[in-house]
Amino acid sequence: MSKLVTIYGGSGFVGRYIARRLAKEGWRIRVAVRRPNEALFVKTYGAVGQVEPVLCNIRDESSVRAAMIGADAVVNCVGILVNEGKNKFDSVQAAGAANVARIAAEQGVAKLVQISAIGADAESESAYARSKAAGEAAVLEAYPNAVILRPSIIFGNEDGFFNKFAAMARFTPVVPIAGGDTKFQPVYVDDVAKVAAMATSGDVASGIYELGGPDVETFRDLVKKMLGVINRRRLVASLPFWLAGLMGGVFDLVQTVTGGLIVNRILTRDQVKNLRADNVVAEGAKGFADLGITPTAMGAILPDYLWRFRPDGQYDAIKASAKNLHKSL
Repeated sequence: MSKLVTIYGGSGFVGRYIARRLAKEGWRIRVAVRRPNEALFVKTYGAVGQVEPVLCNIRDESSVRAAMIGADAVVNCVGILVNEGKNKFDSVQAAGAANVARIAAEQGVAKLVQISAIGADAESESAYARSKAAGEAAVLEAYPNAVILRPSIIFGNEDGFFNKFAAMARFTPVVPIAGGDTKFQPVYVDDVAKVAAMATSGDVASGIYELGGPDVETFRDLVKKMLGVINRRRLVASLPFWLAGLMGGVFDLVQTVTGGLIVNRILTRDQVKNLRADNVVAEGAKGFADLGITPTAMGAILPDYLWRFRPDGQYDAIKASAKNLHKSL
């Protein structure tokens, strides 16, 4: 019988790529999510019955334990970008990660992979970064042989970065950003999934790995590169941190006074704090090179999914070609 892996958050952006890869390798997969009925698409990643979504709330120990019964390996992909309802940074990314690691150790799970993030720092001003660091510490305390992956900002078809700013560029002549000079090292989602799959299969030594792509760019230059891909000329306005923090505070206040009915997914004060630090692989950190992997460049992937934001969508290239033909005539 093939081995069983439980992927917490396996229907999310990163988790679905990990699930797809492991399914191709023959693993039986439990995708542990809060809303299994919204994750039925993961069943198509494998043969009938090979991939199954199950109910789990990472904040609840009993549901974490139930989803892990009989698992040979565990991958925790659960993470949030904003506090929403009972899902807070500490309860999800720190306590939740601790639940998974502690129960994995109790049940004798052979492999544990934790998806963290570059910038995880117990001394950071950002609550997000502190909670990621707390989660890592809790995982290593309960399960010292875990593999922890710290990706930089992740890009891919369903990403919340390039898609967000490309959508914004469709309707406004100015694309406002905070921390225009902050550096990022974007990494392709399937490259992260490849490492996670290797770690699940025992082909990655325990420890912390920082995953960044081949390109290091400032926030401003990343947005400009995106604009080039979607063929739109827009002004990229980098807001000073004090102004961005003020705007984030206003958006946070709206979420507070509405009792969470309106969730701030635009810009939070905590995100502004996080943007003050570069998000690149630290010198000397283990990464793709240690695993024999050449990361994928943005230029090879962005056009494959950002084309829908071009003025004429999939017909943009055809229209441009037709214009050139008209000129030649």
